[in-house]
Formats: sequence, C-alpha cells, structure tokens
Amino acid sequence: MSDRETKNLRPGFTTGTAAAAAVKAALVYLFTKQVPGSVKINLLNGQTIEVLVDLVSAHNGLVRAVVVKDAGDDPDITHLARIGAVVGLTDKAGTVEITGGKGVGMVTKPGLEIAPGEPAINPGPRKMIRESALQVLDQYHSNAGVSAEIFVENGEVLAEKTLNRRLGIEGGLSILGTTGVVTPLSHEAYTATIRSAMSVAGACGCDHVVLTTGRRSERFSQAFFCDLYKLHPEAFIQIGDFFSISMESLAEHKIPNATLAVFFGKALKMAQGFVHTHAAKSELTMEWLSDVVKKETGNKTLARHVLNANTARHAFGMIWPEYPDVLEKVGRAMIRSAEKFCPAPCRFRAVIYDFQGTIAFDSHTW
Repeated sequence: MSDRETKNLRPGFTTGTAAAAAVKAALVYLFTKQVPGSVKINLLNGQTIEVLVDLVSAHNGLVRAVVVKDAGDDPDITHLARIGAVVGLTDKAGTVEITGGKGVGMVTKPGLEIAPGEPAINPGPRKMIRESALQVLDQYHSNAGVSAEIFVENGEVLAEKTLNRRLGIEGGLSILGTTGVVTPLSHEAYTATIRSAMSVAGACGCDHVVLTTGRRSERFSQAFFCDLYKLHPEAFIQIGDFFSISMESLAEHKIPNATLAVFFGKALKMAQGFVHTHAAKSELTMEWLSDVVKKETGNKTLARHVLNANTARHAFGMIWPEYPDVLEKVGRAMIRSAEKFCPAPCRFRAVIYDFQGTIAFDSHTW
C-alpha cells in the first residue's frame, strides 16, 4: 500500500478511549441530568478527540453509558463493539475506582502489564479513565470520588476471536491503547500482542518458544512440538509479519531458544532479512531464490523457471523434494537473519513446512 493510500485511511480510537468516553458521558449526566451527544477525551499522545455517545440511562443512583467503538479503517475485531461503563459517585474524595464488568476479561497469568486477578484494563486506558473522570469532577467543583465499572457488550464472544486466552485473559476482551487513537496499518495492537505473549511465555518459565506467522503454521507446530517436546501452550506465539520486532522481543524477555516454523513464502522473506515479511518485493525474492538454485544445483534452466515463478508456492513445487540443499540454504539464512535482529544470545532452529504441513526442512533436532 502506498504512503498516499495510507494517509487517506480514516483513523479510529481504541477500546481504552471508548471506555474513558463512556465514563465521562455518565458523569456529565450525573451532574447535569442531560445526555451528552459527544464528549471530548484527552488522548495519551497529547491530542484531543471527540467521541459520540450512543446511550445513557440512570438507575438507582448509577448511570450506564455506552460508546460504539470506531476502529476507523484499521481491521479490528472490536470495531463497532459497544463499550460502556456503569458509574456512580463515592465519598472517597478525588479517587477513581476502576473495575471490570461483564465482557471484560480477567488476567490469569503473570507477565502482562496487569497482575493476575485484576481486570484486563491496561495502564494507558486506566490513566485516560481517571483523567476524564477527574476532569468532570473539577468542572462541576465536586469533592466526590468516582466508581466506574467497565463492560463490553458481547465481549465474551468477541474474545473467542482473539489470542486473549493464550495470553491468560479469560472471560472477555482486554481494554487496550497506548496512545488512544488507532492509526490504520500501524500494527500497534499486533506488536503489543507479540510482546505480551513473549512476556507471558517468560513468566511461565518457557525457555523455548515456537514462532509461527499464522494459525495454520501454528496448528502444525503444536501437533509436532507438543507431542515431541511437551511444550506449554504459552510457548507458541504467532508473530505475523513482524520478524525483526519479534526477535527484539525475544532478547528483551531473555528467552534462550526459539524455533521459527513457517511456510516457504515467509521463510524466503526471513532468509533475505526483511524486517517485515508482508507479501511485497516478490521480484527481489525470486531473484534471490533463483541465485541460490543456480549455485546449489548448477541447473540454469531450473533457476530461470524459479525466477519466473508466479508465487513462492509455485517455486517450492519446482524445488521440493528434488533439491533439499536449496531448502537448507534458505533455512540457514533464516537463522542468520534471526541472529542479526536479535540483540541477545538465542539458539535458533528453522523449520519449513510444505503446504500440507509436513516438515520439508528442519535445521536441527533438540
């Protein structure tokens, strides 16, 4: 996607911003008895955003407010999720008590920003909620405190489509956001998930993680490594296209052993040292592979066919199983790239699957 196309994409706001807006809308109603059409929220990046309020209702001294989360043009499972808060006033002057309600997950494993036993509302959103609440208290010259229970309608169902359970977040979604705004294609949420997964793996005592790029490669890896090495579920981490960031995270969490278990297309990108392995630069990829084929096989005709291959899958069919030395070169290059991106000692293993999930190359067996 070009820079111009990216700039034209519409930004959105995070679940944390939605929760803060719901709290602020509820408080405004508590003091004015008027339903605000929108509220302004100060984001963590210093900007301000106006968020529409979908619903406000009062019952027994408490106010329930709902905001529809807008992810903009960024693909997001929480887009259009209804995120809300049940808010009341307390006699604890100047304090804001934040709890998790229905649809907000609970943290059950160590290694995340929030301790086990706490609702999965990250520090950034907690700060936004507190600041928004205190802003309203100050505006209406109140010495009260605030209680805010955050909820997500249908959050339990939405959470099943995320990696939350793997990270140790049970029963609902996590309330996230490091800036408050969702920038399309920023990949902020995915990279945060990778870092969280590494942290959980380290906290659970995993000294070997298996890094895959998607659900299929992970499924094949779980079948192989769980039987052979009895690895914990936390040891399997999907890194998507984020090769270099994942290697940095390995070093950050001091994980000493890592297996890269991928299909051939991703293997080629990793072998060439691409920071990000999205399906781009395919011509350069085939040029590199063609050179490897020429050097390893001496078959110039095959090298030419590989150069003109439509996809990595097409090229793989020309190489495997007749030319295992080519796959070995790709696998060894994957390891060199991983070592280059990882700023701490880590023992790497490379596994390349064929497209039916059989291991076509394995750099070594531990």
